Amino acid sequence: MKKLVSLLLLAALLCTVLVLPVSADEADGGWDFSEEYPDAEPTGVTINVYNWGEYISNGTEGSLDVNAEFTRRTGIGVNYTTFDTNESLYSKLAGGGADYDVIFPSDYMISKMIAENMLEELDFSNIPNFEYIDEQFRDPDYDAGSAHSVPYTWGTVGLFYNVDYVTEPVTSWSILWDEQYKDKILMFDNPRDAFAIAQMRLGFSLNTTNSGEWEEAAMLLKEQKPLVQAYVMDQIFDKMESGEAWLAPYYSGDAGVLVEENDSIEFIIPEEGTNFFVDAMCIPAGSAHKAEAEAYINFMCDPEIAGANMDYVGYATPETAAKEYLEPETVENPIFYPDEETLRNTEVFVNLPAETSALIDTLWAEVKMGGPGDAAVLIAIIVVFLGIYVAIIIWKKRKHKREMM
Repeated sequence: MKKLVSLLLLAALLCTVLVLPVSADEADGGWDFSEEYPDAEPTGVTINVYNWGEYISNGTEGSLDVNAEFTRRTGIGVNYTTFDTNESLYSKLAGGGADYDVIFPSDYMISKMIAENMLEELDFSNIPNFEYIDEQFRDPDYDAGSAHSVPYTWGTVGLFYNVDYVTEPVTSWSILWDEQYKDKILMFDNPRDAFAIAQMRLGFSLNTTNSGEWEEAAMLLKEQKPLVQAYVMDQIFDKMESGEAWLAPYYSGDAGVLVEENDSIEFIIPEEGTNFFVDAMCIPAGSAHKAEAEAYINFMCDPEIAGANMDYVGYATPETAAKEYLEPETVENPIFYPDEETLRNTEVFVNLPAETSALIDTLWAEVKMGGPGDAAVLIAIIVVFLGIYVAIIIWKKRKHKREMM
């Protein structure tokens, strides 16, 4: 593996960068920082970090254990847990029972949380490595002035397919509605990504506020439902690798796992276009360890750490400097870093008005249940059972009165 340069030196809670020679471990392809950074004294502080699943370098397969390295350098502990959708992240925080210090929401969810005062403003004097974030990722529409977020990764949504079973040319999202692949199709288990695919097929904006367009997209998803084997998130890995499923939409960064480990799996960005997304690091309002959380974000922005992290995760980095620590074939791979023509045919999610979000939730529930007809049947069944239950209670009370007489 190539030689590595530029090391991060953290002092107490604030971080400064020194440029020192470092090399990767030649024997096992791992990352070794032990000689340059002696262990820090434990601070007695542990931060709670909440991230997507399969979204950080964890020390397996010779990779850098990012959280362990942060603790070793700073003495700050990390309690690390994962979520699978932006909506589940939001529900956890909005419910008030969560106590997190660093979270990793996507663009549209960041703007929603800002609007609801759910995020802390960042103190960038504690995050000097923000200077490495490329200009195009600063001051985004979802967070004016980058006041509440620091980009972590970016990517696009594409379509995975197994060439052993799908032999026709795959160019369009429409193949996810092809009846010949019934029970071999996977679909996103979150409304925003699932609706986006239907909207792209219909030629609608991913951020439309036209209720008729959302209802039309929902009808298309209802038509697809009988063909869908399962609505999934990270389960896509096992199902596609085993051949249990043949077609699935998912995020470009995961192509590094699926395509490289299975020669039968290919990945394309359909001709109708796709979603361009940014996931970023934020601090929830009321964090008990804000300075330590900022130290963590700063650590994650160090180009060498970011490079080691993305080398394992596979997603695109928002730091040009971090690409110096990635293999050239990764940086040149259009799956991870699409060309400008492809990127021009993408759209970023934005936060939608409350009434549109409520409509989406209702329509998504109908899609998952099979439509409003099925929902009515379910309600009718519940009413019947309640009626039977009430009748039994009344009968028992009357019987008890007779026995007492």
